[in-house]
Amino acid sequence: SALCHSTGSLGVLVRTYSCLSVLQVSISLNKVELSVGDSKFIKCTVIGEPVKVEWFNPQGERIVSSPRVALHTGEDSSRLTIYRAVVEDAGIYRCQATNAEGQTQEATMVLEMYQKLAFRDVKSPQEFRHGETAEVVCDVISSPAPAVSWFYQKGNCTFIPDIRDSRFQVLPNNNLQIHKVTKVDEGVYRCEARVEARGEINFVDIEVVVNVPPVLSVVQQSFNATADYQESVTFTCITSGSPDPEVTWKGQQLERSEQYVLNNLEGGRSTLTIRNILQGDGGDYTCRATNKAGSEERELFLKVFVQPHITQLRNVTAVEGSAAMISCVAEGEPVPEISWRRASDGRSFADGDKSQDGRVDVRGRHGRSMLTISGVKLPDLGRFDCEALSRIGGHQKSMFLDIEYMPKFQNNQTIFYSWEGNPVNISCDVKSNPPATMLWRRERLTISAEGTANTRVHTTDGKSLLEVTPVSDRDFGRYNCTARNNIGAKYQEFILAQADVPSNPYSVRLSAVSQRSATVTFMKPDSHGGVPIGHYLVNYKEVGSQDWRDVKSHGVQTTVLLTGLEPNTTYEVRVAAVNGKGQGEFSHTESFQSLPIREPSPPAVHGQRGVGKAYRLGLVKQDDGGMPIVEYIVKYKTDKEDQWMTKLVSGQHDFALLQPLQWNTRYEVEITARNVKGLSEPTFYQFFMPQKPDIIADSLFSGLGLGPVVGLGLAGLLLVLVVVDVSCYFLRQCGLLMCITRKICSKKTTTSGKSKEMEEGKAAYLGDGSKDPIVEMRTEEERITNHDGSPVHEPNETTPLTEPEKLPLKEENGKETLKPDMIEIKVHSDNSIHTKQDDSKA
Repeated sequence: SALCHSTGSLGVLVRTYSCLSVLQVSISLNKVELSVGDSKFIKCTVIGEPVKVEWFNPQGERIVSSPRVALHTGEDSSRLTIYRAVVEDAGIYRCQATNAEGQTQEATMVLEMYQKLAFRDVKSPQEFRHGETAEVVCDVISSPAPAVSWFYQKGNCTFIPDIRDSRFQVLPNNNLQIHKVTKVDEGVYRCEARVEARGEINFVDIEVVVNVPPVLSVVQQSFNATADYQESVTFTCITSGSPDPEVTWKGQQLERSEQYVLNNLEGGRSTLTIRNILQGDGGDYTCRATNKAGSEERELFLKVFVQPHITQLRNVTAVEGSAAMISCVAEGEPVPEISWRRASDGRSFADGDKSQDGRVDVRGRHGRSMLTISGVKLPDLGRFDCEALSRIGGHQKSMFLDIEYMPKFQNNQTIFYSWEGNPVNISCDVKSNPPATMLWRRERLTISAEGTANTRVHTTDGKSLLEVTPVSDRDFGRYNCTARNNIGAKYQEFILAQADVPSNPYSVRLSAVSQRSATVTFMKPDSHGGVPIGHYLVNYKEVGSQDWRDVKSHGVQTTVLLTGLEPNTTYEVRVAAVNGKGQGEFSHTESFQSLPIREPSPPAVHGQRGVGKAYRLGLVKQDDGGMPIVEYIVKYKTDKEDQWMTKLVSGQHDFALLQPLQWNTRYEVEITARNVKGLSEPTFYQFFMPQKPDIIADSLFSGLGLGPVVGLGLAGLLLVLVVVDVSCYFLRQCGLLMCITRKICSKKTTTSGKSKEMEEGKAAYLGDGSKDPIVEMRTEEERITNHDGSPVHEPNETTPLTEPEKLPLKEENGKETLKPDMIEIKVHSDNSIHTKQDDSKA
């Protein structure tokens, strides 16, 4: 047997078996300190001839190579590698070698694990809610356990906790606790860890953020607006908090658009603007402010007033005698009150009202109203107005009540007259709703629309004409008109009777009898014979004569004027009525005598001032006494004179012109009319001639028509323009004349032309330097004209008149000159010309 012995030592036990083959096992490190997470390899070396080398973990288990614990074995060595070591890896590891004879030799190594300083998942920033107890987490690990200190990074470092502030406390888990944290506590806090045994130290900076919950306020909580008036309302919320709150709005159909405008302004102001407010925009709106610390909201209210709007009102059709129910529905905010108005008489009905006859009743509530008409009558037909009123406004709509009724005949005449061969129209007038169909019958036989040999039917809306041409007695009698619609049917009977000539007029009277005329009056006949009277025929003749003369009346007038009578003659008169059938009998004959010829009645006189020193007397002929007026004898004088002047005027004229007369004088006139029989009684008349007038523009242009006056105005305007242009030429060397002169003439010609024009310009003014233009006027003999401008021709029978005096106006210096009036002419934008007379005197 082999000789074996063993030796040993502390720390590493090496056991050697002395035999024929000796193994020696050694490990490179007896003791290894390894930090958690670090990696390490240990080499095991064998001297001898091992057949295998194995490692055993602290639990005595053979180590099998893996990704975290790897083995690399050679012929005489083996390397154990531990990756990312963990605490559980600590212990005694054995490296064992075995030779071919099965002998083993091993060596051991002690692995000690320790934890370096490490901060695990320390977040920054760490956020807390204002007022709560904040715990600032600083999770630090090491072995042995570290000593942790806190510092506040603000200016000079301050050790925390501060013994003077009990709100700060370092917890056993090394976290920092802050009681009732506030915004002031915000900042950067340093968590510092130390391991005294190893002299190891490390720190982490943590930002502490204190979030303040939102504080929300509103400027105005409730709003009023009116819909459909393009009104706008702006809600405003004012918020504060940390971080800045996010504001959201909730409300009626609220979506960001042109109508709903959301804005965030400075100072925490947030606005919601609602444009073009509609009825649906009314209601509650919520302003909500939200941040990490919480949320807060406020309710706002929009009251939308809506003008009344009638949404339902329809036309109604009712049958006469039934009930009609008319409904009116209106919307609005506030709910409107509804009233009715009947257009036919203007009567108004409100809720609860009834008509005097009790047929009309109104009931309504909450924007609905029902107007009920019991026993509908035709006068109820027509327009009804529904009016919805509130304090916001009103709305009115109209409907039409249509009434259906059975046919109603409108004929006042049921008896018609005609004669054989004379066609007559029998009218059947019907009023009905809906329209009726009409049918004619004769002795139970229907008359077709095409008619018969002597009948024809003409039908229009609501009217049917039966044209009958009687040819024998059988065509006279009764005719029946039947009208029918879906409500009912009715018939009307007509009688066609034979017509006769009218009876005779009576009570024939004569009035206003004169030499040449007389008026006949009479009473209508008692019977017109069934046919309207067309006119009356008046016969008259001289007594003893057999020749009757005829005069027709104007229509059916019962007064007829007889003319062309002979004076002082006896006449007979009779009257007959004429209708379509013919002439009736004459009345009783009446006699009268025309008046004899006599002197004329005094003429009527009216006066009118003539032109200049003339006066016009209007002569109105009265009764000429049966003979034409030969002439008018006009005598006139002043009230201070005794001698009369006489003027004869032909009886065919209707005026007398007296001239020349004196100014500022009263005249007396005596006018007498003469016919072949003699003179009338005189007519007396007085008039006053005014003071001598000034010559004004009216006298200058009174004889001119509108055309000449406008022409003179335009000429005056042209003259003013020429004067202005000449003035500009001389004073400022500008104007139309200056342009023409520069283009046509040379400088020399321009100079000579300018001198000439200056001389001509000077000639337009008086030599004494005054600016008044000189106007030369020549007076002519006064022409006396009628109103239409035609000259007056005196009759030959009148006495010759003296020529009118020519009285030139005199100025203060005694010179006979005439100064025209100044006339202002304005040309307007429509090219019309207006003249204004100056008040200057000659």
